[in-house]
Amino acid sequence: MRGATAVCYALVLGASLAATSMLRVQAAEFGTRDEAVAMVQRVQEKFKKDGPEATFKAINNMAPGFVDRDLFPYVHKIDGTLLVACGPIAAIRGKNLHDMKDQDGKFTTQDFMRIATTPPYQGWSYFRWRSPQTNQVDDKSAWI
Repeated sequence: MRGATAVCYALVLGASLAATSMLRVQAAEFGTRDEAVAMVQRVQEKFKKDGPEATFKAINNMAPGFVDRDLFPYVHKIDGTLLVACGPIAAIRGKNLHDMKDQDGKFTTQDFMRIATTPPYQGWSYFRWRSPQTNQVDDKSAWI
């Protein structure tokens, strides 16, 4: 999702999107991989320009450009022990998600950290997550 995953050598930034099977007509409800990458780049640009506090506030407040359909950015400490920003899911902000598992038992945050700390320091993470809206388990992906 972005060119440099480790922001200030201390943070990991990702943007998540659902990759559910659907009719082409419904596809407009969901962001694309390119849009997810662009969102991460917007977050990185804001971080460079305005610093961490303003960036995390924009993410947490779901400012324009920081949430789009099923796309949203989130920021972890590089060791995965603290989620510092996530707009749509306020309940997990400030939490240690290091040992969080998806529906298949995959350690999602640990996978994000592996991607962020291993060359080329960016890439896609794939996982399965129960949608709070539909209660269905969806295939998801995140650009790290």
